[in-house]
Amino acid sequence: MSEHTPEQAVALFNETFSSTYRTQLVCCEAEPIYRPADDQHPFHRIIFAHGFFASALHEIAHWCVAGKERRLLEDFGYWYEPDGRSAQQQVQFEKVEVKPQALEWIFSQSADFRFHFSADNLNGEAGVSENFKQAVLKQVHDYLETGLPKRALMWSETLISHYRKNKPLCKAEFSLERLD
Repeated sequence: MSEHTPEQAVALFNETFSSTYRTQLVCCEAEPIYRPADDQHPFHRIIFAHGFFASALHEIAHWCVAGKERRLLEDFGYWYEPDGRSAQQQVQFEKVEVKPQALEWIFSQSADFRFHFSADNLNGEAGVSENFKQAVLKQVHDYLETGLPKRALMWSETLISHYRKNKPLCKAEFSLERLD
């Protein structure tokens, strides 16, 4: 089985998307960020943190959710409330994280890699809520029933081809009990 290294994630992603979307995956900064192409950089860059394979999958998921106009803005133009959010701020965070974390879960499964929900709030009042887990699971099932967005499908297929020997995903692989 192939290893889940940052180098492998970068190579697979860049092979899949450099020419078609002028986008490259870049490792390794202290904090993840998306930077659109500019005068010094001919490619859009998805930069993931610390060389963590899970961070790469998560940042790619955000890229797959972002529309064409948002992909021209640094960090897709989204607000970000840093670690230390209150319970109320965490609820807002969870609302915008459902689709990215659903895609991350699909990508993780596509790569035979363990998925973990992220509250991204180590110093805050709230962790991952049960409602959030249920919403992400529902979104995963919706994606599997209705189809993934184009770039997400391309990435999932790339991961499946590399890590699962073309064994397609099935809905039964996705349950909260399997994550425990």
